[in-house]
Amino acid sequence: MSARIYQPARNAMQSGVAKTKLWVLEYASGKARGIDPLMGWTSSSDTQTQVRLRFSSKEAALSYAKEHGIEAVVQDPHKRKPNIRVGGYGENFATNRRGAWTH
Repeated sequence: MSARIYQPARNAMQSGVAKTKLWVLEYASGKARGIDPLMGWTSSSDTQTQVRLRFSSKEAALSYAKEHGIEAVVQDPHKRKPNIRVGGYGENFATNRRGAWTH
């Protein structure tokens, strides 16, 4: 049984970093998915793909995988550079602006 350990990326619809600090162990699909003839949905009899375990650190996830005999592949996250402006958002509405108000 194989799995991957990764740190999820932030959602494209959010600017914060909620739910991105934990590490996730997710099992790889063991069987191919099939198409249901009646509804047309894809399904699989492999229930391990529904399991997602969350850990506080990468080391905890690796030790869990080692204890239970799971071969795991670790995907390190791509850290993004923080976009921090000097004045911040409040600078847009400052009363002591030197430039013309263009909004």
